This record gives sequence, C-alpha cells and structure tokens, in this order.
Amino acid sequence: MDNSELDRDLGLLRRGEWMNGFTDGLRSALAECEERCHRLNMLPPSRSAEREALIRQIFGSIGEKFIVHSPMHCDFGFNIHIGENFASNFNLTILDEAEVRIGDNIFIGPNATLSTITHDIRYAQRNAGIMKALPITIGNNVWIASNVTVLPGVTIGDGAVIGAGSVVTRDIPANTLALGTPCRPVKEIKQS
Repeated sequence: MDNSELDRDLGLLRRGEWMNGFTDGLRSALAECEERCHRLNMLPPSRSAEREALIRQIFGSIGEKFIVHSPMHCDFGFNIHIGENFASNFNLTILDEAEVRIGDNIFIGPNATLSTITHDIRYAQRNAGIMKALPITIGNNVWIASNVTVLPGVTIGDGAVIGAGSVVTRDIPANTLALGTPCRPVKEIKQS
C-alpha cells in the first residue's frame, strides 16, 4: 500500500471534502481495523489484559479506566480519541472516517452508532464511492442511551443526556436532556 495515497485520502476526509472512498489505501485501512475488531469481539471477557491491549491498538487514544463490551465495531480506529472513565455497552459502532473525540465520564448504551461519514445523495456519485466525513465531538459527563445514532458534524455538550432511540442530527447544548428523531433539547439539566 502507498502510504502517501492513504495520507492524501485521510487528509481529504479530515478536511470534510468530497472524495472517492473506494481507494485501495482506504480499503486496506478498513480491512486492518476490521480484523482487529473481529479479534477483540472473539476474545472472552476473562482475557481482560489481551482485550485491553487490543482496544489500545484499535483506538487512537483512550484513558486508563474504560469498559468496552463486545461486539464493538469501527472503521479505522485511529481517528477515535476517548478520555477517562468510558463505558460502552454492546454493539457500539463508530464510523470514524473523521475524528471522533469523546470526553471523560461517558456512558453509551447498547446499539449506539456514531457516524462521521456521509455519501452523496445522487446515486451515480454514491455508486462511484463519493463521500465526505465530518467530525463528532462528545463533551465530558455525557450519557448516550440505547439505540442512539449520532450523525456527522455533531457536537454534544458537557453534561448532556441523549434519550433512547434518538437520531442526533445537530449540536446539543451542554446540560440538556435531548431526545427524539430528530433529536431536540427538551429540558435543561440542573447540575447542582
């Protein structure tokens, strides 16, 4: 694989530019991460040291204290940066073509998806692999309940709670209970 080609493609994705996602470099990076995720998902919970080492290989960075239940899937892994005291339940999927930054003290329920990638809505361009990516940022002390989908370009503020089944299409302010499809703030959360 030509690393300069991969670096170019990753640069386009990180800048949020439309590009052809069917390049050999991206396919190779996706396959490598899929292999690591597969190995992680096959390891029994009792082999915690091996699981921790593999999680650290998959993610770009992660704090000292974390729980990642299997199965877990991501596209590249190296674009994911997670703080301290992270807990994700079963079936977490992170499509990290752009950066995903997750703060400290985060709880994510089962069947959650964080997707930085979007495809062209015109089928000819989509079939040709045209796509772009926008980052996702999740602040500190956030709870994302079960079956939540977070879409490209979204920032979730500190102390927010995202209700079960929500589809988060735009930024959510700090200290807010938000829910629904599309997800909307419904209540301020008083932290005192």
